[in-house]
Amino acid sequence: MNKLIVSPAPHLYKGESVSRIMWMVVASLIPAGVAGIFIFGPSALSVIITAVISALAAELILQVATKRKITVFDGSAVITGLLLAYNLPAHVPLWLPVIGSFFSIAIGKQVFGGLGQNIFNPALVGRVFLMASWPKYMTVFTQPLNYDAIAQATPLAALKEGKIIEHITYLDLFLGKRGGCIGEVCILALLIGAGFLLIRGYISWQIPFTYIITTGVFTYIFAGKGLFAGDWLFHILSGGLILGAFFMATDYVTSPLTTKGQIVFGIGCGLLTAIIRLWGGYPEGVSYAILMMNAATPIIDRFTKNRVYGSR
Repeated sequence: MNKLIVSPAPHLYKGESVSRIMWMVVASLIPAGVAGIFIFGPSALSVIITAVISALAAELILQVATKRKITVFDGSAVITGLLLAYNLPAHVPLWLPVIGSFFSIAIGKQVFGGLGQNIFNPALVGRVFLMASWPKYMTVFTQPLNYDAIAQATPLAALKEGKIIEHITYLDLFLGKRGGCIGEVCILALLIGAGFLLIRGYISWQIPFTYIITTGVFTYIFAGKGLFAGDWLFHILSGGLILGAFFMATDYVTSPLTTKGQIVFGIGCGLLTAIIRLWGGYPEGVSYAILMMNAATPIIDRFTKNRVYGSR
């Protein structure tokens, strides 16, 4: 009797599963959601709940309609709904996250065959679709609760319009005392979730750190009135850079496989984000930068793949 068992790679088993990893990512996103609700009030909670339920419903309906395996409880649809909600202003009409979630799941995920086969981050696909279709709702931000001195415009939008930003400190940006989308404003809460993912090994440092550092260096060089005079820390703490770097650019399916490829991916995201912010027509570039680098991932993988074992 042959006692040798031959099976496909990987041959080392850590006890993890796709579902477990997805739910751990959901857990890591909770602090940012709680902070968003505290900063913007009950309307933020309504947007989050609506987006998550809509994403789950879209996943179930499409899997039943296409007679695919029902995986609605694996956590991936919840992540898509959460990330989409975190990229929305707190006071958008609730039909907006409904449409955005359905578009994210249908066009960003299921049209490619489901989880593991999509080439773009589904939540960002939904956000960009909403931005193109209803820019008025996507660019109107309300003041955080209990912070009457904070202007309605986001810090990046105010900077883009040439306004002097004196009343917003780095601490305000770090704690979320500013206008912005629900899940992007509180950097402290995002770093708590990101630290959990890094410590548990669910994400690696290559993409988020190279992304953030590249954005900081580029804005330091070119964002000021002269060279090497830009406020790099302002650009790092503003907008959706931290949310995008740790929770969307690191998506397993849409980012490169190798360490070298991930570094190239992070640098590309950082350059595109800074270029769009400084010279584009829109004050924020995180979503577009990540989606463009998602499209480049197959090419990056091709030119940074590891040497086949035993080959010269």
